[in-house]
Amino acid sequence: MLDTAEIAALLAARHPDPFAVLGLHADGEGRLWLRALLPGADAVDVLDAATGKRIATLEEREVGDLARSGFFEAAIPRRRKRFDYRLKIRWHTDTGGDAQAGVYADAFAFGPQLDEADLLAFRDGSEARPQRFLGAHPCTVDSVDGVRFALWAPNARRVSVIGDFNAWDGRRHPMRLRHTAGVWETFVPHVAPGDLYKFELTGADGHLLPAKADPYARVAELRPGTASIVAAPQPAFALPPERAAANARHAPISVYEVHAGSWRHRPHGGDNGDGHASHFLDWDALAAQLPDYAADLGFTHIELLPVSEHPFDGSWGYQTLGMFAPSARFGDERGFRRFVAACHAKGLGVIVDWVPAHFPKDAHGLARFDGTCLYEYADPKEGEHRDWGTLIYNFGRTEVRSFLAGSALHWIEQYGVDGLRVDAVASMLYRDYSRNEGEWVPNVHGGRENLEAISLMQRINTLIGGETPGAVAIAEESTSFPGVSAPVFNGGLGFHYKWNMGWMNDTLRYIHEDPVHRRWHHDLMTFGLVYAFSENFILPISHDEVVHGKGSMLEKMPGDDWQRFANLRAYYGFMWGHPGKKLLFMGQEFAQPHEWRHAEALPWHLLGFDSHAGVQRLIRDLNRVYRETPALHRLDCEAAGFAWLSMDDREQSILAWVRRDGDGGSALVLCNFTPVPRHGYRIGVPDDGAPRWREAVNTDSHHYGGSDVGNGGRTLVAEDIPAHGCRRSIALDLPPLATLILLPA
Repeated sequence: MLDTAEIAALLAARHPDPFAVLGLHADGEGRLWLRALLPGADAVDVLDAATGKRIATLEEREVGDLARSGFFEAAIPRRRKRFDYRLKIRWHTDTGGDAQAGVYADAFAFGPQLDEADLLAFRDGSEARPQRFLGAHPCTVDSVDGVRFALWAPNARRVSVIGDFNAWDGRRHPMRLRHTAGVWETFVPHVAPGDLYKFELTGADGHLLPAKADPYARVAELRPGTASIVAAPQPAFALPPERAAANARHAPISVYEVHAGSWRHRPHGGDNGDGHASHFLDWDALAAQLPDYAADLGFTHIELLPVSEHPFDGSWGYQTLGMFAPSARFGDERGFRRFVAACHAKGLGVIVDWVPAHFPKDAHGLARFDGTCLYEYADPKEGEHRDWGTLIYNFGRTEVRSFLAGSALHWIEQYGVDGLRVDAVASMLYRDYSRNEGEWVPNVHGGRENLEAISLMQRINTLIGGETPGAVAIAEESTSFPGVSAPVFNGGLGFHYKWNMGWMNDTLRYIHEDPVHRRWHHDLMTFGLVYAFSENFILPISHDEVVHGKGSMLEKMPGDDWQRFANLRAYYGFMWGHPGKKLLFMGQEFAQPHEWRHAEALPWHLLGFDSHAGVQRLIRDLNRVYRETPALHRLDCEAAGFAWLSMDDREQSILAWVRRDGDGGSALVLCNFTPVPRHGYRIGVPDDGAPRWREAVNTDSHHYGGSDVGNGGRTLVAEDIPAHGCRRSIALDLPPLATLILLPA
């Protein structure tokens, strides 16, 4: 018999090794004893698993003043060797009805489940996919269906899995510690996909911690619930072969950035399919509408603001806790897979925002996970973002590195997304990011670079390039850190693309100026070409530019209504003609008049007004011409694809350049950023260019809501009149506040 002290420790959930005493064990005399801790049980019989016959009845032990302790044990008669058994349990009911009975396999009858080599690789940081064995995995062990749970919590004194399958009682399913890697594991029979669960931990100091969600969960409870949900196994979702070409640096890439929660709303609230009233469209509703819309406008990719699980709607997903789980706001993970497939069927790539820089402090999340700073740096000078009220991952810890690498690969391999847009890279690169002198910890060389974060990004980007060919990694990086999109073997970070934040800031400052003052700010529009080919750039007009008092794109424009729309159309033409891939946030394609509001759907009714519909028609045509014209995209990231024709006409605020495709094809782009039409404006044409040219895009066309100044359908013939360093030139009418894109006739 077990002594009273050990039983008391089990009842208090502070026994150091419950697997050493619960289940089937031999005593010093060779007799087999079976012990079970089953609070809420009235009676427990031991059955032979093969025959179903009763072998013994366990007796409930009285402990102190607890007549009903829930601890049962008995010696097994006539048995000296271990055998396969089941427990027939009659549960106590408080409703006055008959007690309920069931037959169960015993979780304490199963040995360790995890492979020692996997644990060693996780501990050493060489495991790229720890989600293979950590988290909750439905499986069959010895012909018994159940779920294997595993959790990294090396400093915890005790870890239990709790859920609706054990009345959330941490005494029922304590876990076994694998000392190799500080991982706790157990196999719980009869648990199935759809069951809710969390982990209950006793910290190193002996105090019970708030119940934790599973860091590796693939499905989470809809907020405000915080439980994880056992997910059914899903096959890998391979990236279609054609996506590699569509994501390449020589391809036309035009990205439509979307916040899934506010693109459109379900009419009058509605139901998202799981009984929770919601205004959100679920994945299937989004799949039925969004790919068609984005493809019709000619975008090549949809980029989603973070759809990983997060507790607070107002963070837009950027304070994420579920690094492996699509948010329950939009349905389950299978719905997300269907959404990605629907986008691919329309020829659209899918990019998801991924946030490895920081995480929120919510008690059910990663903060002080086992009572210590496990996922975050312990020193707040390293481990806390005061601007955002979040914690910073410990990029140097091997297990955290494996966690983040596994998450990155998971989104690509499980859901088939085309790539990741990595948020807040600058905050990862620099230890002094948004910190004053004395508020940060230098690296081992005394510098400000976070060497651990740099090596982690290099590793993850190498994995993406090597393990998921065709997928891309995109950096939101706002500094001049060198080689962000250079290969790792050349000393770079290994991203495929980088957001050009400098171009965005400069050009938005310029376009905000009244046209009469623009001559004094002309360099803001030309400076970006000094470094335009130092990285593989994406030109981003993202959600960040239309929030926090910055105004919508239309609000940034000076002048009366006509001038504001004309300015915006001219700017979009400038952007699509400029070297670099394109990105536009939802709502800006039809000139949303106010800032983005995450709790509201876009104002779709504005498309009933010709001025807004005209901007949308312009975006459609810009995307079409961009896709169909190799000169406008093939050498987006190479200096050979660009040459200035006129960069210094600041008095008239005119810019002109030529784009080339490397095979003899070219396009001319002219911008007039004043409201004065320039009739008979002469512009040089490349000596090796076409003799005749035509307007492919005129942002001042009446079709887009403009004044229709321009060259119409007439052919512009090059004359032997030198201009802008060229032997030949053409004379044309340059509309007010407009961009022209000319192609060979």
